[in-house]
Amino acid sequence: MGIQREPGQKGVSWSNIAVGAIMNMIEVTTLGQPLEVLKTQMAANRSQTMFQALRSVWARGGFVGFYQGLIPWAWIEASTKGGVLMFAASEVEGISLTAGISPGFAGLLGGMTGGIAQAYATMGFTTCMKTAEITRQKTAAAGVKPPSTWAVFADIYRREGIAGVNKGVNAVAVRQCTNWGSRMGFARLAETMIRKVKGKKEEDSLSALDKIFASSIGGALATWNQPIEVIRVEMQSMAKDTANPNRPAKLTIMNTLKFIYKENGMKGLYRGVTPRIGLGVWQTVCMVSLADYVKDWVKGKGK
Repeated sequence: MGIQREPGQKGVSWSNIAVGAIMNMIEVTTLGQPLEVLKTQMAANRSQTMFQALRSVWARGGFVGFYQGLIPWAWIEASTKGGVLMFAASEVEGISLTAGISPGFAGLLGGMTGGIAQAYATMGFTTCMKTAEITRQKTAAAGVKPPSTWAVFADIYRREGIAGVNKGVNAVAVRQCTNWGSRMGFARLAETMIRKVKGKKEEDSLSALDKIFASSIGGALATWNQPIEVIRVEMQSMAKDTANPNRPAKLTIMNTLKFIYKENGMKGLYRGVTPRIGLGVWQTVCMVSLADYVKDWVKGKGK
């Protein structure tokens, strides 16, 4: 992410909260949610191919099916986590650069901090509810309309309280820490390499295409942690095979990992990685490259 303040400049960049919320809303409302739905469908139904997953999502409502869970959960999540991520990551990255840390490592530290902050601040219950919304159809008997998303939320809260709607939050935190640490770290490292290839100094700006290319590299390489995403989906999914004797009654990150590996092997732990690569690229372009320009614009307006 771009830094709202120059190295050595004091003060907190509160405007990054608004920038992050706006950029994340744009990301999820465009390509983000369709890719999220497809990725979750494949992670929750690990025997499905990409084509079968596409058909399943289409069967739930055609084009609208790919935006399932957008309102209200994805919008609530995006408008909150975007601000938390942008603020925390930018502050840590700025402090790290001021301390003389390399851009790649500063991006890694900023992304990890922002990812953890957004997971525990806002993403626990919204991610849980998005996953419940996407996977709840399997819980209904044939021919019976599944409960509304608010009914699902009320039922989970009534049975399990706040812990129920935050189920899998530790897996979310691990995912977001590694997600944004990798995305920002790899993206900043790619920017540094592009500058070296072009003979530019570290303080020289890059073209829009160069920054998008660097963010695409960061987003794609960050999908190495797909197993934790599959684990997170399994922990939060409403479509659970309760008759399976191998499935633990109480899921933790480790026993869920063992369960998925035993049932589906290593391939099962990487189900949905293809749409997630697309999602990672789009998220990183929006929240790193495009956000850099927005923050520069805000910074210029403030002078």
